[in-house]
Amino acid sequence: MWAVVYEKPFAVAVRNVPKPKIEHPDDVVVKITTSCICGSDLHMYEGRTAAEPGLVFGHENMGIVDEVGDAVTFLKKGDRVVMPFNVGCGRCGNCEEGRSAFCTHVNPGFVSQKYVAMGPYRGGQAEYVRVPFADFNALKLPPGKENEADFAMLADIFPTGWHGVKLSGFKPGESVAVFGGGPVGLMAAYSATIQGASDVYVVDRVQERLDKAKQIGCIPVDFSKSDAVDQILKLRGGREVDRGVDAVGYQATTGDGKTEQPNAVLEALIRVVRPTGGLGIPGLYVPTDPGAPDSAAAKGYISFPFGKLFEKGLTIGTGQCNVKSYNRYLRDLIISGKARPSFVVSHEVSLDKAPEAYDKFDRRIEGYTKVLLHP
Repeated sequence: MWAVVYEKPFAVAVRNVPKPKIEHPDDVVVKITTSCICGSDLHMYEGRTAAEPGLVFGHENMGIVDEVGDAVTFLKKGDRVVMPFNVGCGRCGNCEEGRSAFCTHVNPGFVSQKYVAMGPYRGGQAEYVRVPFADFNALKLPPGKENEADFAMLADIFPTGWHGVKLSGFKPGESVAVFGGGPVGLMAAYSATIQGASDVYVVDRVQERLDKAKQIGCIPVDFSKSDAVDQILKLRGGREVDRGVDAVGYQATTGDGKTEQPNAVLEALIRVVRPTGGLGIPGLYVPTDPGAPDSAAAKGYISFPFGKLFEKGLTIGTGQCNVKSYNRYLRDLIISGKARPSFVVSHEVSLDKAPEAYDKFDRRIEGYTKVLLHP
């Protein structure tokens, strides 16, 4: 089958690789109809993780069940399904408690960067993908092709954006500042709006992203023009916001968009959120970073004003999204017409165009915001 394969930093290629097969009775093999390019793929694409050449990319996948393992009971051939980006076993203590992002069976000991570099699993930017623990991981969708782009967002960014807002401790009627207007940031802003936020500010420097934020009723803040916190405080007459969401992570930059400053968003959130407010941090931070701007960040150490955080009594929620805790409910919002997360999609291209799409998405040019790949 054809698949998107990592070759070296800033280089992927579409190669012919072996088609996956059933390896365990709990597996299914899914024929991919849509796979998305994610900002987390760019971390690997840029050589900023432990991903090794030969890895098949793609953790946002949906399609049609093509083969079914003997122990699979809830799925059958022909079912339309979408899979969470993080694989869970459904049986360990964390999975039983709804914390499937922290499955101790799939990632025992949480060592190295398996959760970033995809561990032992091949991705789904391909014609087929094997899904382990399939009854637990594959979410059934209505048959047909309706809402394909919306349902594709259930693999990662819609639940992750929703999760970011929840991590902040948000309550309806509160104000939220989202730093990062990429796909996850826009989904966080959209989720905050759906959940009843009074005001939502989206901080970025890419005009297409700021335009998308305004399109969904949020207040765009361009941090390339001046300090984002100062702008928000001025807009609010000096009042801080109730909640803040970091949808950028460890590759945050200064206003020029080029100079990396890993603590930039953390510092800004501590400044802009009111005393006893909360910070939600779904943006990716890693334990090691081969391309870090300094030796401390290379080891996952990032300085930020903990004294001010303590003084203000702020709470922090962090970590990957437990997709399984949200995806069926967000699916039903899509089915009922209450949510249309596909507004973030900027391009839909065939699988063979993936190398060009990666390059343009990484450089944030030609309006590349969210890319869907179709085999």
